[in-house]
Amino acid sequence: MGYKVVVVGATGNVGREMLNILAEREFPVDEIAVLASRKSLGTEVSFGDKTLKTKDLDTFDFTGWDMALFAVGSDATKLYAPKAAAAGCVVIDNSSLYRYDPDVPLIVPEVNADAIMGYAKKNIIANPNCSTAQMVVALKPLHDRAKIKRVIVSTYQSVSGAGKEGMDELWEQTKAVYNPVHEVPPKKFTKQIAFNVIPHIDVFLDDGSTKEEWKMVAETKKILDPKIKLNATCVRVPVFVGHSEAINIEFEEPLDWQEAQDILREAPGIMLIDKREPGGYITPIEAVGEYATYISRVRQDPTVDNGITLWCVSDNLRKGAALNAVQIAETLGNRVLKKG
Repeated sequence: MGYKVVVVGATGNVGREMLNILAEREFPVDEIAVLASRKSLGTEVSFGDKTLKTKDLDTFDFTGWDMALFAVGSDATKLYAPKAAAAGCVVIDNSSLYRYDPDVPLIVPEVNADAIMGYAKKNIIANPNCSTAQMVVALKPLHDRAKIKRVIVSTYQSVSGAGKEGMDELWEQTKAVYNPVHEVPPKKFTKQIAFNVIPHIDVFLDDGSTKEEWKMVAETKKILDPKIKLNATCVRVPVFVGHSEAINIEFEEPLDWQEAQDILREAPGIMLIDKREPGGYITPIEAVGEYATYISRVRQDPTVDNGITLWCVSDNLRKGAALNAVQIAETLGNRVLKKG
């Protein structure tokens, strides 16, 4: 026996990817409903070899459904997630709305699967920010071995993290570079993104950091360890899909780079591609469509005691969003609902 599953926001980038991954991983689905806003009502989406028509989120009754994967913004989630949860349908939310709620578990299954049992307080489970998700997958096995004191991370985040509008803007601006007659001024981003990088994601806070950077700090502490000190600089780059991160880690105990490689090679969710030669590392374009979080460039940091530096790449629409949500659904099914 399988589950009755709802995908909310099924016409967006992440919603479509959720449907792809549910089908790819053969998630035990008895019945599936795809929901969208009224303006997208009737839009067709693919689920395996099936074509489904979206239903109206505003009028949908969640009673009798097992779980709902939400891929809509915080405003819509605030309105509809409590309705689904109150109807007995467990919500797996991809927005930022519930991530910092102490009564809602924030889950990356390779890192803190046991925390999923806290879902019962509100019948809601939160999915972390895309840049946080891949980073904590890399940090967890190293933290278990040598205990992390401090992390400095610089991100190189693709435009798909800003949705379809971000991808369209990069595409149109890139074409305009070669055809200057058609100027494409920035709309989604604050400056031109084509052939450029922008050290600004989300709003600025009083201390000069951005909310994206704050999210990485707060979420890492909640998911992995509240004692870890972390500083992030988040940068938007002209890449369509795939986030990259340069991560510098300071440990409490000595850890050499060879042992770090060995640990990462065996860790769940990680693929180590690390040859010290031209091309012996992973770039975003190679991670697109893959499940793994890729690690390369593992090396000693000689500027601090017990320091390691590494390069981390993942498909942000997958591990950073849709894949992690489906993995949460799998964990929920295996540990709690136990139908599949």
